Amino acid sequence: MTAPGAWVGVDIGGTKILAALVGADGRVRDRRCAATPAAAGPTAVLDTAAALAAPLLDGLGAGPVGVGTAGTVDPATGAIRYATGSLPGWTGTPVAAELAARLARPVRVTNDVDAAALGESWVGAGRGRRHLLLVTVGTGLGGAVVRHGRVERGARGATGEVAHLPAPGAEALRCGCGRYGHLEAIASGTGLAAGYALATGDPVTGREVARRAHAGDPAAGTVVRRAGTALGAALAGLVGLLDPEVVLVGGGAAEALLPAAAEAYAAHLPAAWAGVPLLPAALGGDAVAVGAARLALTWTEHP
Repeated sequence: MTAPGAWVGVDIGGTKILAALVGADGRVRDRRCAATPAAAGPTAVLDTAAALAAPLLDGLGAGPVGVGTAGTVDPATGAIRYATGSLPGWTGTPVAAELAARLARPVRVTNDVDAAALGESWVGAGRGRRHLLLVTVGTGLGGAVVRHGRVERGARGATGEVAHLPAPGAEALRCGCGRYGHLEAIASGTGLAAGYALATGDPVTGREVARRAHAGDPAAGTVVRRAGTALGAALAGLVGLLDPEVVLVGGGAAEALLPAAAEAYAAHLPAAWAGVPLLPAALGGDAVAVGAARLALTWTEHP
């Protein structure tokens, strides 16, 4: 029997699904994880998510579950407005309704980067700060804005989508949206791979480019520095627009890009915002699930 004062958060990503039992202090008490059966379609993905969450809900009554998922989420319905090919058929999936039926309790759904921002602002690198910008650098590039402790969603539930900002140096690189010259096309795992392939003709992953840069490969080092510089300059400009207390960078490629990003950020940051730090995110792979649990907790407090 689980003690009261805990909530379940679920992270539905293109490669893994994580369900976590999170206490009122933001600490993960238990977790269940499985590979995402993306190729099998939305029903299989939802079945897996429900199967992981269900054992963690024993003893929690009929309280809500929070979900952070890849894709743009309709905040009113918890359905997916748009998703990339990492989850085939995910666009249009009524995630909240489907999981509520499987788990027999309310389900609240948000975008995965929004959930990660909630987690970081609650118990991560943004703890104690009510206004922050989080950017996640993984296969793609994601972003989220927290104001007054709550995620700002915008008219389409997509505030913070930094991926499609124009970025100098990315003119020959294609963004995940299909257009060229965007920030994601240069400052992401996919961008690192594309930039390295363009420079060397060697088709390797973004992770491998980062590894080669760390090992001293000159071409890889140039690609990583260029990506970090583009990211840092863009973030400095966004500080003047969004006026956050802190900017956080997370995701699998963050460590590789942060040195150059921090240098460019400091060089481009307007003087009026000189005290706004650029920091690495702190929650790692738990960030989305912890933020999703926070979503459930706040819904309990303010339904």
